[in-house]
Amino acid sequence: MSSLLFNAPQSAPQSASGGATLPRRGGIVQRIATLFAACATRRATRQALARLDSHLLRDCGLDPQHVRQEIAKPFWIG
Repeated sequence: MSSLLFNAPQSAPQSASGGATLPRRGGIVQRIATLFAACATRRATRQALARLDSHLLRDCGLDPQHVRQEIAKPFWIG
């Protein structure tokens, strides 16, 4: 009877490689964090491109018209 009232702690689930895996919820949180990081990187990159003049863009091998199109994209679009 006492064994029904007491639940022994269970070990963490193991992956095929033998390491512990994150619970499903942790995977979702990780994906959201990765998405936010990618959006922040896109925004920063586009802001940096916007600060370059056409002479510097051509020196980098970039077409100023193409850069203007890239800068106009929202940060959530890759």
